[in-house]
Amino acid sequence: MSLAVQIRQHGGPEELQLVDVTVGAPGPGEVRIRHHAIGLNFIDVYHRTGLYPLTMPATIGMEGAGVIEAVGEGVTHLQVGDRAAYASNPPGAYCEVRVMPAKCVCKLPDAISFETGAAMMLKGLTAQYLLKKTLPVQGLQPGDFVLFHAAAGGVGLIACQWARALGLQLIATAGTDAKCQLALANGAAHAINYQTEDFAARVKDITGGQGVKVVYDSVGKDTWDKSLECLRPFGLMASFGNASGPVPPFAPGSLGAKGSLYVTRQTLFTHITTRESTQAMADELFAVVASGQVQIHIAQRYPLADVQQAHRDLEARKTTGSTLLTL
Repeated sequence: MSLAVQIRQHGGPEELQLVDVTVGAPGPGEVRIRHHAIGLNFIDVYHRTGLYPLTMPATIGMEGAGVIEAVGEGVTHLQVGDRAAYASNPPGAYCEVRVMPAKCVCKLPDAISFETGAAMMLKGLTAQYLLKKTLPVQGLQPGDFVLFHAAAGGVGLIACQWARALGLQLIATAGTDAKCQLALANGAAHAINYQTEDFAARVKDITGGQGVKVVYDSVGKDTWDKSLECLRPFGLMASFGNASGPVPPFAPGSLGAKGSLYVTRQTLFTHITTRESTQAMADELFAVVASGQVQIHIAQRYPLADVQQAHRDLEARKTTGSTLLTL
């Protein structure tokens, strides 16, 4: 038996209920993992509310770290007793023990703790594919300006540090002065409080009227229109989340009038569809963390039984950095 957090219908945090579940043996291509720590992410909110619908009853959660208890037929990269971490579909991380596909589970280097592993896999792999793979047509070179919204969150603080390591001038936005200071302390070249400042006007000032090559946006509806104003000609609008709500429909012709812009909607799970791509991305992440170029900031910890409060705080934007559910 294992404790798990399930929802029986989409809704608010009150739908998250702690239950006992039976966990069996892994099938072909699967592993059974006993969690030591679980990561909290905004995609968990999307699953809970039904923005991304799930079949009921459902256990949510996409990120965790622990020890491999059993290995199914055909799994060769993991063994019983291995320390491991993952960001993976299908959801199901909010539990003590789970059976899951092995292809996105990576062996965790000894130098990286379980808590750090659980706090960084989904967020760190997201930062990796954004800064290394989701690039404007003209590419990114040291000294280039990029705009990153919600820069004091889990993905944002990793991206601030990684961008600095790549020589990029990252312009951070956040909703409080304290969050802006946090982004600056983690490598952002500039920070804008979008609650008190017109971030599009500030971006133009910072870039000498040129605009940025790429905007990385997980906020969605509230930042979309002004983000397009921040781009230089042929710039890339990279959407990867909807924290304020989905982006409404827009006329593609508007992209031409604003400078022949490019738009993409990215998701991590397209990038980690194969075992090989997942491992290659994870190896890059492990390397920058082990080198000290990127530090994982765990700012909040909640016992698994307090998961409802964790969701309330995340949605109220009371959190910074990474958040863990502890066992």
